[in-house]
Amino acid sequence: MTLTHTAILTDLKNKIFHPIYLLEGEEPYYIDLISNYIENNILPESERAFNQTILYGKDTTAVEIRQRALNYPMFSNYQVLMVKEAQLLKKWEALENYVLKPVKSTILVICYKYENFDKRTRVGKAIRDNGVLMTTKKLFENQVPQWIHEFLKEKNYNIQPEAAALVVEYVGNELSKVSNELEKLMLNVSHKKDITAEDVETNIGISKEYNVFELNKALAIKDVTKANRIVYNLSANARANPFALTLGSLYSYFSKVYLLQQSGFKNDADIASLLRLSPYVIKEYKTAVKNFSAIKIQQIFSLLHDYDLRSKGVNDTGAKEGALLTELVFKILH
Repeated sequence: MTLTHTAILTDLKNKIFHPIYLLEGEEPYYIDLISNYIENNILPESERAFNQTILYGKDTTAVEIRQRALNYPMFSNYQVLMVKEAQLLKKWEALENYVLKPVKSTILVICYKYENFDKRTRVGKAIRDNGVLMTTKKLFENQVPQWIHEFLKEKNYNIQPEAAALVVEYVGNELSKVSNELEKLMLNVSHKKDITAEDVETNIGISKEYNVFELNKALAIKDVTKANRIVYNLSANARANPFALTLGSLYSYFSKVYLLQQSGFKNDADIASLLRLSPYVIKEYKTAVKNFSAIKIQQIFSLLHDYDLRSKGVNDTGAKEGALLTELVFKILH
């Protein structure tokens, strides 16, 4: 049976337990959410020493999982058997017979992160048909602001749309990272319930003026002075701003600019859907489309490739990363 994370949590809180849970998929946040709840709430602390076992995919086998699952709890109604990093265990055949006839007093939780369990296999089909299945998918960046709004609403906070978009711009679409930053943000703005863009800029932990996101914006409007100032500060703090990550950000940014340019879209809603971005940042991309021709963007892609190789020692005379970034930005702007 397939259930959402919300339905599973509701059942767990109502003491409705199932013998087998397969938590799988691209987005680890919900897998951690469910597994942490089970680990910390199903059994009283006094019962966990004898009745709660954590195994890891790289260190266990399907045979061991089966043997432990067949055990009965001691002085408890249930035993919890959790397999973390289950995607690292490749041979599951030995678990098939157990899945077909599980022990009712065992709660087996399989945490299969970043990918899906192969349901074409016999054991995969058996788990799907006899257990509870939760499959997670990565959210696109344009979906994350709404997720942020709902996350904060549950905790009695409101966030302005521009502020939510800024969180995504700074942190990305990894929900575990986003939720961690939001928890810190709530601690720092506990005196207020309406979170603004200024709150995000102040508390997320990224320099408001000198970061790769501001560099992208400066390049979009061809602000040479600001771009050079940002490059200088990024280079001065190279450890916190790895050249490889800066290159990756530039490539991602200009890929979106190029995609927008080739699409010919004019409507902001269509553009937001195409680029999978919040509507609040679309204006910036439209400006970049006007300032960079298709030929120039193709040249930028070539530059990014060349400087990636140079940073790895290919065709380079030993220039430091700061010097490479300075050269690269100069060539992008001229």
